[in-house]
Amino acid sequence: MDPTKHDYLRTPVEQLDPRAFDLVPLLDAMGRTAFQARNLARAAHTYDRMLSDPDCTIILCLAGSLVSAGLGRTISVLLEHGMADAVVATGANIVDQDFFEALGFHHYLGSPDVDDNVLRELHIDRIYDTFIDEDELRVCDRTVTEIADALPPRAYSSREFIREMGRWLVARGMGEGSITRLAYENGVPIFCPAFSDSSAGFGLILHQWHHPDRHVAIDSVKDFLELTKIKIAARETGLVMVGGGVPKNFAQDVVVAADVLGVDAPMHKYAIQITVADVRDGGLSGSTLKEASSWGKVAQGFDQMVFSEATLALPLLASYVYHKGSWRGRTARRLSDALDAASVPTRG
Repeated sequence: MDPTKHDYLRTPVEQLDPRAFDLVPLLDAMGRTAFQARNLARAAHTYDRMLSDPDCTIILCLAGSLVSAGLGRTISVLLEHGMADAVVATGANIVDQDFFEALGFHHYLGSPDVDDNVLRELHIDRIYDTFIDEDELRVCDRTVTEIADALPPRAYSSREFIREMGRWLVARGMGEGSITRLAYENGVPIFCPAFSDSSAGFGLILHQWHHPDRHVAIDSVKDFLELTKIKIAARETGLVMVGGGVPKNFAQDVVVAADVLGVDAPMHKYAIQITVADVRDGGLSGSTLKEASSWGKVAQGFDQMVFSEATLALPLLASYVYHKGSWRGRTARRLSDALDAASVPTRG
């Protein structure tokens, strides 16, 4: 008998909740060991230092396939408890994965050792060892179209459009606990500089196909300006980077952007990066934070590279900072609200 879609889409990926386990003792002990265990402990201590610094605005950068791999709840906890003030992410993490699950769909446990020709025939897409239903993903595409169709035609930053996605979820009582909805509810801006490189891109081209003269467009330069405004107003900032690529470079570049605008903005004071990328090919994902210092982007002193796969390192890091509790003393920035009001208040 030929396999059916149900044969492959059986067991949903479970989203890890870092609140369920207290790893503070483990990370502190790892700090007295060596190699990447010690580096991860140093990164945890640096993140906690950011959270303890009342003047530090924290930018969380997300690359790779994180939500599909079970890290969506881990990221949501960081937003829900004020441990990230702004997010820069790939469109895939926010739209194809988080918003997709907020619509009630799932990613499923799979295997890389399958016949991908069979998967294609069944409309199943594979992300290494997880599966996603392509027919359900098309629903996600069309939902983006629906949201765009209801908006006044103009150019939006990706942050503005993702805010509308969060508003759409709240209005329909959907996606509670998702990254997209929590960001909307907590005034946390999400920037996707390459927004069209995701399910949103398919939804938006369908929107523009049917509305060629008056339509919604995404202005990536507006994204850049909005995040630069945040940097200028905040002055003191910290980066928590999972993976590399566009989100990493976009967040680092705002220091240079401020300088181009003739505004003095200090380098990012704190920075940690979790990556498996190699430095030897000169690629951005593997470039060190020390290298970023030569560009005037990241200060040295409170920077830490962790060469580890994200599904291993991020839950440990998130559990550490959650259970340390320094976030309890932070004031919510609600930077998205400030951007909507066309100004970012200067912190005193």
